[in-house]
Amino acid sequence: MSDWNPELYMKFRSERTQPSIDLISRIDDINPKSILDVGCGPGNSTQVLANRWPEANISGIDNSESMIAKAAQDYPRQEWQVADAATYCPGKEFDLVFSNAVIQWIPNHANLLARFHNWVSEKGALAIQMPQFWDMPLGKIIRKTGDDARWKDRTGDVVNLFTIHDYVFYYDQLARLFPRIDIWQTDYMHVLENHEAIIEMMRSTGLKPYLDRLDSEADQKEFEERVLKGIKTAYPKQTNGKVILPFKRMFIVGYK
Repeated sequence: MSDWNPELYMKFRSERTQPSIDLISRIDDINPKSILDVGCGPGNSTQVLANRWPEANISGIDNSESMIAKAAQDYPRQEWQVADAATYCPGKEFDLVFSNAVIQWIPNHANLLARFHNWVSEKGALAIQMPQFWDMPLGKIIRKTGDDARWKDRTGDVVNLFTIHDYVFYYDQLARLFPRIDIWQTDYMHVLENHEAIIEMMRSTGLKPYLDRLDSEADQKEFEERVLKGIKTAYPKQTNGKVILPFKRMFIVGYK
């Protein structure tokens, strides 16, 4: 994919940061002195970590140069590094390894979780949040549009960029690694101004790899219009004209 756009991503700062707040608030029984934020993006979730544990040494990694540049500009006190989590070798352990809405972009989760476990220090923790994208009408609409004959030769393989399993998979994988596991799911009811706001929100995440594969602005616009048509059917307007987007997310905390 092309590089990420931090400004577009942060137009929905509240919706993107609240899951980090909720995940961090559920982490107990540890007082980490060292934290690694895997896929830190523009640093918004990293600052939630800093607020909870202000004395901790916190590092953030992301494979996006633009995201790391934005994080370093806005939050110069933390350590930032351009790195791909799929191949990253930190060379040391952390009391908390944290990853918010990232691992769905990384393949082979059995191997990935085992690597994360190796990065966690004794008595430390691993905390992960990921969207359950294909369980939502929104994800199904985008996927169906990508499989349409109009674009399938260019967008039909985008689904392979996502790796998302159910809670049974993650529990079984982590139960081999951590003696204690907390796992839960939450539907966030995002109240948005209109249906077009859903498109704008997804443009920097779930829609992005599809749009990246379309060469012209006309094709991108037509793709978005097709998705928008499905959204209007799946998410009717409320009586005040706004739209509620239930967004399902899974949370996991493993204690070593």
